[in-house]
Amino acid sequence: MSILVTGATGTVGSLIVQRLRDANAEVKALVRHPGKISFPAGVTEVAGDLADVASMRAALSSVRTLFLLNAVTPDEITQALIALNLAREAGVERIVYLSVIHADRYTNVPHFTGKHTVERMIESLDMAATILRPAYFMQNERMVQQVIENYGVYPMPIGSAGVAMIDVRDIADLAVGELLRRDRAPDRLPRVTLDLVGPDRLTGPSAAEVWSTALGREVKYGGDDTAAFEAQMASFGPGWLAYDMRLMMEGIQQHGMRGADGAVDRLEAMLGRPLRRYVDFVGETAANAKPD
Repeated sequence: MSILVTGATGTVGSLIVQRLRDANAEVKALVRHPGKISFPAGVTEVAGDLADVASMRAALSSVRTLFLLNAVTPDEITQALIALNLAREAGVERIVYLSVIHADRYTNVPHFTGKHTVERMIESLDMAATILRPAYFMQNERMVQQVIENYGVYPMPIGSAGVAMIDVRDIADLAVGELLRRDRAPDRLPRVTLDLVGPDRLTGPSAAEVWSTALGREVKYGGDDTAAFEAQMASFGPGWLAYDMRLMMEGIQQHGMRGADGAVDRLEAMLGRPLRRYVDFVGETAANAKPD
């Protein structure tokens, strides 16, 4: 029996596939287009799509454990609910689901409320699952790295309420730990929900200051204007996604993104090491961008 990883070619999923193979787990990687990327030796590619019932039925055969990650799409809820229903149908009772922190609080943000709906299904049907609720990914900063470096502006309107950004490498390590714990247990384990956060509470100005130090020149915070942020995103992506991201940023400004009390200590105990810090991520990212 194997572990099926959805989103296997993405930022988080590809790391999970690699780490599972490093742990000698039997891994199936769900892909829409076989051969798109090179997986580690021993990983089985399974062609399928979360919205294609027949392909998902085939993908879930001979699977004991499921890692479910849905991209932010207009039919995200449909994809996730179909996948979970088909997993139940196939007898899969070991699940790790990647949700988002404060999914129940950001009620007007489409992809947050979508993930909360999936959480409610897992809970109402008493599915044996770990629900991972990550905060904002540090690696999202790479999308605006050129703006930061070329214009000296940190453009993400995250405000001042505080965001405990987390490194995707820590997300992957925590997800793999839960996948292996569930996969190797003799029976189904109780449901668990974990806030995945980093150790630092960042604001727009403090994030800009970290970049200033890493680059050795001034970087200013671009401010809290979410309408301008939406317009910029809509200039190179779909309008529905730009608006979704604007609503998320407004939620971040209002509520922040911080884990429950003791979340950092719990995660570091699970990892057996400290969580990665934003200052180290930025320093590494800035150094890698410099010409030799």
